[in-house]
Amino acid sequence: MATHTPQARMTNPAYLLADAGPAIQNLIKATRQGGVDEGILELVHLRASQINNCGFCVDYGAKSAKKNGVSDEKLFAVAAWREAPYFSDEERAALALAEAATRLADVSDAVPDEVWDAAADHFDEKQLAAIVLMVGVTNLFNRLNVTVRQPAGVGF
Repeated sequence: MATHTPQARMTNPAYLLADAGPAIQNLIKATRQGGVDEGILELVHLRASQINNCGFCVDYGAKSAKKNGVSDEKLFAVAAWREAPYFSDEERAALALAEAATRLADVSDAVPDEVWDAAADHFDEKQLAAIVLMVGVTNLFNRLNVTVRQPAGVGF
């Protein structure tokens, strides 16, 4: 059986440019100021990373989610959260918003009112800001890591 040992194309831009890494880390810290449960933010990060096929972020996100108390059942089923019984209505609303905001190019009304309103039923404006920011930062990380082929399970 052949072993796949991926190699990054270059040093990750977030760490190659001196001001980029700290700026991104500050954005991540800001997501924690919205009052959203850490587990929900971790699920949002993981789902967006799955959609974007970011192996590094999926690997990191699953480990981080586990450390933040997300159950194995949720980790194993997050890709099929609509069909799995493990998620609360609040988690489902956050995951739907994460998917819609990640798949902007897939439909003309990327984040429909139905998705937004469901999230707004569970989260206040500050919490919504944290979720939207988490989706944005995750998508940034996904695009950096996929472009440079940052290997999963390997530090920067």
